[in-house]
Amino acid sequence: MKSAVVVFPGANCDRDAAVALERACGTAADMVWHRDTALPATDLIVLPGGFSYGDYLRGGAIAARSPIMRDVVAKAAQGVPVLGICNGFQILTECGLLPGVLMRNSGLKFICRNVHVTVADTDSVFTRNYAANQVLRIPVAHNEGNYRAEEATLDRLEGENRVAFRYTTPEGAANDAGNPNGSARNIAGIFNETRRILGLMPHPERAADPHLGGTDGARLFDGLVAALAR
Repeated sequence: MKSAVVVFPGANCDRDAAVALERACGTAADMVWHRDTALPATDLIVLPGGFSYGDYLRGGAIAARSPIMRDVVAKAAQGVPVLGICNGFQILTECGLLPGVLMRNSGLKFICRNVHVTVADTDSVFTRNYAANQVLRIPVAHNEGNYRAEEATLDRLEGENRVAFRYTTPEGAANDAGNPNGSARNIAGIFNETRRILGLMPHPERAADPHLGGTDGARLFDGLVAALAR
């Protein structure tokens, strides 16, 4: 499987994503600079976490207008899967590939800790390797992770089974106690209409090696390899 990780100034998880991908498929990812205008031939595009452009204006706003994003949008329209993690999720909403917006955390504080999320839907190349309602322990590290959208959009996401992950308690209850940032309906990740684009705030690449304290994120990358390997 060929993969491409886009590198933005201020990104701090691009290498983490590349390491997780190489562990899963045995092939090094192409690291694509944000000022490039074309992606190499690839089976998967990853927009990594971090603080692109220092989150100036708001998270992902400037990165969404980087030259490379024109080709990301074009490749996504052709069906190439796109994975946006944390700041990558913010970029996906800012460029219009996913609906909604990521706002300041409800507590107005940066959050960096392990949280629990439940796998809400397994019908995608990203979540096929999980069991329905499986509870995962994965880190978050964000200041703007509070997912918001109009009620009609939220209803559509739920009605079309496009909620990929929800914040929960360790027991799997999607309530205020398990919601670290105030996200509407405990949403931690969503798909686009074709289910070929996933944005999520938790960091699976930081939970892909036992030396990092857990491997619940590794299944996401292993599932992608199984689905996309030629």
